[in-house]
Amino acid sequence: MTTKLVRMDDFQLEKDFSFNKSLNQLNSYKNVVNYNLFLCNFTKVGDIFIKSDIKNSKIMMNKNIVITGTGSYIPPIVVTNEDFAKNKFYDTGGVQFEASHEDIAEKFKAITGIEERRYAKDDCMASDMGFEAARLAIEDAGIDPEEIDQIIVASNFGDVQKGTIQTDMVPSIASRIKYRLEIKNPYCVAYDVIFGCPGWVQGIIQAESYIKSGMAKKCLVIGTETLSRVIDIHDRDSMIYSDGAGACIIEALEGECKKGVLSSSMASYTADEAYLLYLGKSNIEESDPKVRYIKMFGHKIYEFALNNVPNAMKLCMERAEIDIHDIKKVFIHQANEKMDFEIVKRLFRMYKIRNAPEGVMPMSIHKLGNSSVATVPTLFDLVRKNKIEGHELKEGDLILLASVGAGMNVNCVSYRC
Repeated sequence: MTTKLVRMDDFQLEKDFSFNKSLNQLNSYKNVVNYNLFLCNFTKVGDIFIKSDIKNSKIMMNKNIVITGTGSYIPPIVVTNEDFAKNKFYDTGGVQFEASHEDIAEKFKAITGIEERRYAKDDCMASDMGFEAARLAIEDAGIDPEEIDQIIVASNFGDVQKGTIQTDMVPSIASRIKYRLEIKNPYCVAYDVIFGCPGWVQGIIQAESYIKSGMAKKCLVIGTETLSRVIDIHDRDSMIYSDGAGACIIEALEGECKKGVLSSSMASYTADEAYLLYLGKSNIEESDPKVRYIKMFGHKIYEFALNNVPNAMKLCMERAEIDIHDIKKVFIHQANEKMDFEIVKRLFRMYKIRNAPEGVMPMSIHKLGNSSVATVPTLFDLVRKNKIEGHELKEGDLILLASVGAGMNVNCVSYRC
């Protein structure tokens, strides 16, 4: 038995479909059918699609968990690679590098892709940036802030005053931001998440869990960090880090099409990897050993990311039964351009696709550097608002949000726009 579907929204379907079609058969129609609209009218049962009777049956509404607003704060101070020429770099043994700054900067850019990064003004702290990003996200979503059930803030160092190396997380950054937002509702619970660079993505996973359980309806998820305040100026790795904040409103909405968060995966590797990122003394010998800065075993982290992030992404996709060919964008933590390209390439090669599609991975690291928990939400906000040339998001697009960082932690979220 067959039926001819006509006019769904603004799209005319010209093909006949049987009530039952295998997934492989239906995939062959993707070039002539708006697949996302098609999925709204067919229910997948195992490997079979069963057509819904649109006229005579009540449409089953999906309980979606959707990002309805985004915002980001990009600090105003631009710091170029050339600005580091005044710094004297030493190895971990306290020996000064003989290479010229030009050689160091050229090699650094070739590996990381970073040309410049952003630093916060002296009187601006992580909670200030997080507030600005949150304010924009709330405005974008068009919601009453008093309706927010949870404020989840990803941050690893909290508020660090310029000229100090002391972190300040009491009260929590989330409480400070709630105070700045003037939210009076005591049942809007505010708390921080320390999960390394994947903290914001983990906040999305946590918010989705609370919403799915019925314990929350609307959540504000923020990632904010001032890494420029915790770097060792005598360590070449200091050139990687930057400041910034990104935020989103995620809430429960009903709809005919399944959209929003589809699945997630996460893992913490601590047996041998817990201290690949850590706090340690400056590379210069005469420094105070009690004053510590952010440090890392870069090559080991590179290898860890390549071996574990593609697996996390694949597991996330499998949990939502996603076809790799349907992925439109991969929003990955902006840690290292070379590493990120290799991660995405390895993901596609898991599906026997030699090269990742052109334009699948938007990047902001060239101009914004690595702002830890802020990279993924900032990048997502910029693309969502058409602020990165050559990249856009359309309704129905299937994307991945993925990250890796201190812990060592990895995670991934699949999401339909």
